[in-house]
Amino acid sequence: MSIVDKAKSLNYDGDKARRDLIAGLTVAAVSLPQGITYALVAGVDPKFGVYSAIVVTFVASVFGSSSHLVNGPTSAISLLVFSSLAFLDPENRTVLFEALFLLGVLVGAFQILIAVFKLGDLTRYISESVILGFLLAAAILIGLGQLGNALGVKDQGNGHQSVLKRTYLTLFHGEAFNYRALIISVATVVLAILLRRLVKRFGLPQVDLLAVLIIGALIAYFAGWSTEDHTGKTAVTLTAKIPRGLPLPHIPSVQLNEVTQLAPGALAIAFIGLLEALSIAKAIAYQSGQKIDYNRQIIAEGLANLTGGFFQAVPGSGSVTRSPINFQAGAVTRFSGVIASIGVAIAVLLFAPLFHYMPRAALAGLLLITAARLIDVKRLGYAIRASRYDAGLVILTALVGVLVDLDTAVLLGVALSILLFVPRAAKLKARELVVAPERVVRERVPSDPSDPWTLIYDFEGELFFGAAPELEKYLEALSERIKQDDIKYLVLRVKRVRHPDAVVIQRIEKFVREETDRGVTVLLAGVQADLWTLLTNVGFDKWFPSERVFPEEEVEFSATLKAVRYAHALRGFDESGDAVPAVAVAANGDAKSYYYLV
Repeated sequence: MSIVDKAKSLNYDGDKARRDLIAGLTVAAVSLPQGITYALVAGVDPKFGVYSAIVVTFVASVFGSSSHLVNGPTSAISLLVFSSLAFLDPENRTVLFEALFLLGVLVGAFQILIAVFKLGDLTRYISESVILGFLLAAAILIGLGQLGNALGVKDQGNGHQSVLKRTYLTLFHGEAFNYRALIISVATVVLAILLRRLVKRFGLPQVDLLAVLIIGALIAYFAGWSTEDHTGKTAVTLTAKIPRGLPLPHIPSVQLNEVTQLAPGALAIAFIGLLEALSIAKAIAYQSGQKIDYNRQIIAEGLANLTGGFFQAVPGSGSVTRSPINFQAGAVTRFSGVIASIGVAIAVLLFAPLFHYMPRAALAGLLLITAARLIDVKRLGYAIRASRYDAGLVILTALVGVLVDLDTAVLLGVALSILLFVPRAAKLKARELVVAPERVVRERVPSDPSDPWTLIYDFEGELFFGAAPELEKYLEALSERIKQDDIKYLVLRVKRVRHPDAVVIQRIEKFVREETDRGVTVLLAGVQADLWTLLTNVGFDKWFPSERVFPEEEVEFSATLKAVRYAHALRGFDESGDAVPAVAVAANGDAKSYYYLV
């Protein structure tokens, strides 16, 4: 099917094309300065950030699922890139850049593997508290990392020293501050705040970031600070030159020792990138009503970063700024992202030499604003107040991110999230139910008399291997209770158990078989499809009577009621001593003339 035919089949008309075009060009205006600034955050040549805004954006838009998600360089991912490359000498630019491209390939490969093995759901086990701590650390690191550029001095120290140590050396043992750079950085911050307020107030196109950089460049130009003197130097440091041309294919050089050192960082970037992209896509889809194929989106993220690694691009993810702009600007399909990447490519071809006149101090001011906007004070405060668990994750992730590195912070946060989640998920609850004198089935309280014939037990919680010890404890206590009280009928309510596996199925089957062999009539109430499938897989249905299984029903307690009626029908009378009609047995507990309230 041709592109034209496909467009027709999707009912793609001129109005949708116009809206995609406007949205794409709006996003391109924001993507260009962000590509440059985020490359500086990553500690690499600005052109690689621009290449990411072309290649990563294009590939993710072509293969993705979300109609509005815009991929490319982001502040969080770029900071992780910087952290992952910190073991290399920043002055050895050839080795540094080759490692950058190899890192992109590794990130893409990890993300594709995550999609192939359907591991995308693992991202939901990364607590939001970890993300908030990560963003807090990222904001601090971006701010500290740009102080040198904002003050017009050269950064001191090396990549093997902590950021705090390097910041201290830069501020107190470095060059004298350049007041010209300070003026530009302060002016940039003030202008960025004012222009953003105007954009929001009057609903203007969101080109404030680009406007700020242009104004910063004009200030430096008219003040003569970006003009070279007789020694070839300028009063303020300018951005590196961006070549007029598109990114070309390039195969990164591979050193085995570098692969092993880059792998942890690549894994952290892969997971954080997916979490960032999927959360943004979900948030916008909630507003747009679009149904998203998340596994396809993960594959698109991986393909984009893998391709970017072979086209000299900084690894990217879904942008928390450009994606909402794309949606708010009226984008209808993924074609808007394609337009955005083409728009950046055209700008590079036409205006690349002019980018050199952007002072680094202006970019630093823009990044300081970006860092401040990374911190969601309301959500951060909410998480810290919510519980010690959440507060601890936020603080620990942030501290490790600042004092060690972000890769370690993310991986540690993920590990802690999972380790703390498993014990809580393994908490299996069990309670005894009774049929009250008024024939209401409810939880038993100490004042309730016990039924000497029938015991009703309800289980609730995750029924995976982690819950096996808890389940074993409950079943042993239940077995002792049956022996002690000489119980003849046991109703096990399993409606509220989830995710059973082979370990717990073996425990349940063993218990039911032992009690059945001792003459106890065991009835299973509220049996869900997944639980019954596992039971039949191990041959449970071959020996256990089918009339003792009461499948889950939509009506609350209905399966349990049927099981209780059936137990009473088998013994011929209920807990009050009233006779039970024989039809209740034949009806498998569904006799209309014999019922309980819930």
